[in-house]
Amino acid sequence: MTGSTPVQGPPAGRTQRRGGALLRPLGVGAAAAVGAVLVAFVDPHEPGHYPTCPSLGLTGWYCPGCGGLRMTHSLMHGDVGQAFGMNPLVMLLLPVFAYLWIRWTVSAARGVPMRSVLLRPRVLYAFLGVLGLYWILRNLPFAQVLAP
Repeated sequence: MTGSTPVQGPPAGRTQRRGGALLRPLGVGAAAAVGAVLVAFVDPHEPGHYPTCPSLGLTGWYCPGCGGLRMTHSLMHGDVGQAFGMNPLVMLLLPVFAYLWIRWTVSAARGVPMRSVLLRPRVLYAFLGVLGLYWILRNLPFAQVLAP
């Protein structure tokens, strides 16, 4: 077999980079799943199971994430109405987070950078504005429906 050239596949570095990039979204997905299962079994409605929110403890104001553990617990037990009542904004954003995670996973599997309209600066600034407004509103007396 002298004179024959060996068949070559894709460069080894590119395959390793693609596999390494896929580990990130899969790791985030696994961590979220483990966290959700933990919260499903350890009820945050009972005091003493989880630490108090630092923002609530220091200021007495509900932060945008307050009620998130109780929302997750209710959602994991199929009580969508109660989950929505604990943190309506996060509940409404769950499909957006799922979409972004799926896009990230698919982009990593293809070995291409993730591009999404939702990650543009204008959209991110608008999101931060909505988050800040939600933070303020859920602490005002007339908007108690937004409080956990």
